[in-house]
Amino acid sequence: MIFLYAIALGSNRRSRHGSPAATVRAALDALQPDRASSVHLTPALGPAGRSFANAAAVLTSRSEPPELLAQMKELERSFGRRAGRKWGPRTLDLDILLWSEGPWAESGIVIPHPEMRRRAFVLEPLAEIAPDWRDPLSGATVRQLLFRLARPARG
Repeated sequence: MIFLYAIALGSNRRSRHGSPAATVRAALDALQPDRASSVHLTPALGPAGRSFANAAAVLTSRSEPPELLAQMKELERSFGRRAGRKWGPRTLDLDILLWSEGPWAESGIVIPHPEMRRRAFVLEPLAEIAPDWRDPLSGATVRQLLFRLARPARG
């Protein structure tokens, strides 16, 4: 069976590929996605302390989520990523956001990504390449999720 995945990519440390933006572009080349967003530069979150380069990709794979995640972790390591603190600086961060088969919650993997709906730096690049992909939990499209996030709160 062939599955479709939406993947988030991020970097806020130089790697052998160069700047964080160059690192994300090199990771996109390595992933060979069906579609890729442009690279977005965003301010640091939490204690990371450095701005991030972010992108999104849509790719096809015969792998189920645990196998794809293992492949992505190997790619992160090949780009120089080391285990460290959460929110810390990283050469490459890859996350599964969505997959064509709906929700997944086993083997330590949760799809859709639990933080996806609250992160403009994830939704903006994803909306470039998959605006109509629906979040299987809310039923909202990526475009709608981004709009809801950007809309000012009414009080």
